[in-house]
Amino acid sequence: MNPITLNIKRAERAVRAFKGKRLLVLGDVMLDKYIWGSVSRISPEAPVPVVEVRKSTSALGGAGNVHQNLAALGAKPFLVGVVGDDPEGAWVKSHLAESRGIVVDPERPTTVKTRIIAHHQQVVRVDQEKKQTFSPETEAKIARIIKREKLDGIVISDYNKGVVTKSLMETALPHARAKGLPVFVDPKVENFALYTPVTFLSPNHHEAERIVHHPCRTEREVEQAGREVMDWIETLYLIIKRGEQGMSIFERGKKPVHIPTIAREVFDVTGAGDTVIAAAALAVLAGLTIREAAVLANAAAGVVVGKLGTAVCSPEELLAALEGII
Repeated sequence: MNPITLNIKRAERAVRAFKGKRLLVLGDVMLDKYIWGSVSRISPEAPVPVVEVRKSTSALGGAGNVHQNLAALGAKPFLVGVVGDDPEGAWVKSHLAESRGIVVDPERPTTVKTRIIAHHQQVVRVDQEKKQTFSPETEAKIARIIKREKLDGIVISDYNKGVVTKSLMETALPHARAKGLPVFVDPKVENFALYTPVTFLSPNHHEAERIVHHPCRTEREVEQAGREVMDWIETLYLIIKRGEQGMSIFERGKKPVHIPTIAREVFDVTGAGDTVIAAAALAVLAGLTIREAAVLANAAAGVVVGKLGTAVCSPEELLAALEGII
């Protein structure tokens, strides 16, 4: 089936079916801070721009941004992750409708990414983080939380900050299989061997290159990479995100399909992968094929890259974007 045969009526039914879907988002929770300003001179102390600050904003980042994207599309996500015993961790918990999935670990700080933006461009990013693994007690708390929730599916949002571990995946993935829960993964290369069995994986082409150890630029190279990944990992589907070249979709027993990007103007790619995993997971749960789900997710990503900062896509924006391509 060609994915472009997705019609707007079928898309509308799917988007309506997003409402109330209960997805557990497991991963690395972050706080995204933005300092907005303007540049009119170079510092006399060093050859760097002087940013005159106008305002500061904060948003949930990492797995938190996946949570926000799911919520914006009408789902009922439940975020599970770790923050520090600090003001940033308190901010994260206070900005969630349900914060009981957030475990506080006093041994490490909340991961914070601070971006300084001037004239619609990111000047610099400052990261506050520690990547060491969590204590067995913290991991046990996360495992208990996963097992007690009533869910429609699980999204794993891995930023390689310590939440995704071999032992936790050996608990979460068998639990999901026993309960018949689909598992959707936005992976990191360092943990790639841990994601099996799952429903689908969505690495970008840079990650795919590091996984298979060869270039993934042409369609032929990407198709070879897709075959290698699906030989290695037990997954029903694979989506390789290729930036301005769009996406490549793999499904066992079928030929790969390549779809072009639809972003009309790119302001900021921050969090676009979070939007893809959220929209594609919901589309699969709503009954769309993986190819249709990829078209829908591609449209959602096209919406968010047209916005500055950590952003989300509403159902209305998604359907408007789809009307222009299907």
